[in-house]
Amino acid sequence: MVTARQNSPVFVIGCHRSGTALLYDSLLSAGGFPIYHASPYLHTTLLPICGDPSVRGHREKLFQLWLRSKAFRRTGFGANDLRDRILQECETGGDFLQITMAELARRAGVQRWALHDCDNIMSMPAIKREIPEALFVHVIRDGRDAALSMRKQHVVNPRLWPRKRALFAWGLLWQWTVRKGRRFGQRFPSDYVEIRYEDLVREPAKTLAALGKFLDHDLDYARIQQNAIGRLVSPNTVWEEESCAETFSPIDRWKTKLSLAEIAALETLIGDCLKEFDYPLTRPAHASARWHPILSLMHMFYPLYFDAKMLLRSKTFIGRFTNGARLELTEAL
Repeated sequence: MVTARQNSPVFVIGCHRSGTALLYDSLLSAGGFPIYHASPYLHTTLLPICGDPSVRGHREKLFQLWLRSKAFRRTGFGANDLRDRILQECETGGDFLQITMAELARRAGVQRWALHDCDNIMSMPAIKREIPEALFVHVIRDGRDAALSMRKQHVVNPRLWPRKRALFAWGLLWQWTVRKGRRFGQRFPSDYVEIRYEDLVREPAKTLAALGKFLDHDLDYARIQQNAIGRLVSPNTVWEEESCAETFSPIDRWKTKLSLAEIAALETLIGDCLKEFDYPLTRPAHASARWHPILSLMHMFYPLYFDAKMLLRSKTFIGRFTNGARLELTEAL
């Protein structure tokens, strides 16, 4: 007998560089989901740019922009396949996902779909309101490793994040993100679960079996290995020199790649959050380094900056100017 939960869509969320792609590809490798290696960036980019889809003009703009995006190209749909349904039935972002992703699932011969967009963590309340049956899987990684990886991957604006302090800014972003995710998830605890990246790497069979019970989905690890795709085959690492090593391990890099001074300062900033998520510190919280005035300023400023940025993008006309580069648009149709 198929239960309602077995048809529920799954949203994989988390801070950047926390293993969300690895978990998403594990789900796809398990079967029962359409293979879709893209994200529409709907709530995080398209809707801020296009506006409320309940307005016909906004809906038309959303549809036309989606047709130009990488997310559309990866579906394999024709330009007119879903045009009428989207323009006639799409009143919310959830409607758009239900129409497009459900069609992907139908064509794949499966009953449910999964979506991977780290930044959906900020849109959890809206998604849950629009898709009441939605399930959220929050992948959490040690904030020291996440911050180190983000510093390695991203070039930051030196006027806002000076290079020598970028590690600490990324650490604060990790803290802000994971706490937002947990706080939102507490609103619907039966439909929200946290997965530790370290557990997924060290004990994948056990971790996926537990997740399978939450999702009411068979996540047999042997089958996942047999049908492995994406990040299960090619690790999503920014440390290319490690990717071919026999002893490749993405866990606890911070212990060897950060200086003692960097570790001390980072733990001063985010130590309380690391403890909150059961990551032990090298020393007791706030005892590893003094609160340098710059660290104190960052500790106060960045959470306010992140909150303001999210609010302005999602709740005001400023969202119309959201950078759409991640959509990878073609020329206008």
